[in-house]
Amino acid sequence: MSSTVMWVVETIRRPWAVRASVSTSVTDSGKYVVDVHDVEAFLATLPRARKRRLTVLRQFFRFARSKHIVLVDPTRTLTAKEPNGFRGRTLTLDQQRELFHRWTTEEDVHPHEALVGMLALLHGASSSEVRMLQVTDVDPNAQSVRLGKRPHSVPLDPASWTVLQRCLAHREAWPTANPHVMVTKGTTAGRSPASTAHLSHVLDACGYPPRTIRSTRLVDLVNTIDPKLVAAAFGMDPQAALIYLADHVDSGRVADLPKTAGTTPTRA
Repeated sequence: MSSTVMWVVETIRRPWAVRASVSTSVTDSGKYVVDVHDVEAFLATLPRARKRRLTVLRQFFRFARSKHIVLVDPTRTLTAKEPNGFRGRTLTLDQQRELFHRWTTEEDVHPHEALVGMLALLHGASSSEVRMLQVTDVDPNAQSVRLGKRPHSVPLDPASWTVLQRCLAHREAWPTANPHVMVTKGTTAGRSPASTAHLSHVLDACGYPPRTIRSTRLVDLVNTIDPKLVAAAFGMDPQAALIYLADHVDSGRVADLPKTAGTTPTRA
């Protein structure tokens, strides 16, 4: 079958698949009258396909209403644009504990992984903030660090401080004048920070990307503290913090907030 014919077949098949899916979704719920909430729930199952799915459903319900099969078009008030809000993954409490245990007790874990992971997990640090962290940003007396554009130094808990010291010891093994805490083979001879490619893969071994780990902390903080205070502490735009509010995050992602928010994962 030629690629053109396959494209035509797929183009015809997809709309019918969408209609069949929404029909199954509604009847499985025990309902036989479709309202706007049913359609919204169906669209939420695949957020990235919202626009395409809504287009197909509008065509279907427009036809159904013209034939008096339905009295009201439930898609009439819906918009193709997905509401602003956080839609990424977050970690469960058990997953946080596993990572905390990994980065504080397993000696074979690379110091860079442990540092990026712990600062993201407990302090909401972005990869960029850790990548640009310099030795002069570390205050041994206060056991704190300056991160990115944050207006104040960030006090570190004992576990994070120990991980940072391990990373600094790893750095001292290199004969380098590079001012950054994280030094790689490619940056020992210069003064530039570790590459973005290095940071993007530094957590591969733990199985979770930096964004997921950081987002977990931000969701916890924003839902237990005034979002404006969180934004000020992190040097963020206040509007950027608001997307992590519970009413903007899927319910499944904040189910553990009452018992985990604002807390430090304990050793398993």
